[in-house]
Amino acid sequence: MKLAHKNLLRTGFLIAGLLVLAGCARLDSSHGYVPEAELLQEIEVGRDTKDTVARILGRPGTEGIVDDAGWYYVKSDYERFLWRAPKEVNREVLAISFSEAGQVQNIERFGLEDGQVVALTRRVTDSNTRGIGFLRQLFSNIGNFDAGALLGNDS
Repeated sequence: MKLAHKNLLRTGFLIAGLLVLAGCARLDSSHGYVPEAELLQEIEVGRDTKDTVARILGRPGTEGIVDDAGWYYVKSDYERFLWRAPKEVNREVLAISFSEAGQVQNIERFGLEDGQVVALTRRVTDSNTRGIGFLRQLFSNIGNFDAGALLGNDS
């Protein structure tokens, strides 16, 4: 009976150890799309237009923010461990710029090592109270009311 109990305890510890090791495994994931080099060979600078690029490569996930003069294909690779936030280990950006006539002007490829973080979208609401502190807003309306309106007189 003691031997069976010892074997069961060893098996339990072995399974628990394997579960702990499995929880420490690295998880890799990729997000986005960058066209293959073979597809890029089909595009000619100065000849192809946005329509032909869209037909060959597909439409990008991101276009120029201010104007429509550039298309950006972005792909990022992340690694993550169970308890840590994901860490970006590779980023590839393919930038295709167009002339005013809509023809391909330039094709560039950038990696994570080439630059700095660029916000592709921004969700910030600017307040209309720049330079006015909280206390100033709070106390600015003291004495700034009409007693007649408070009592319900319309005169």
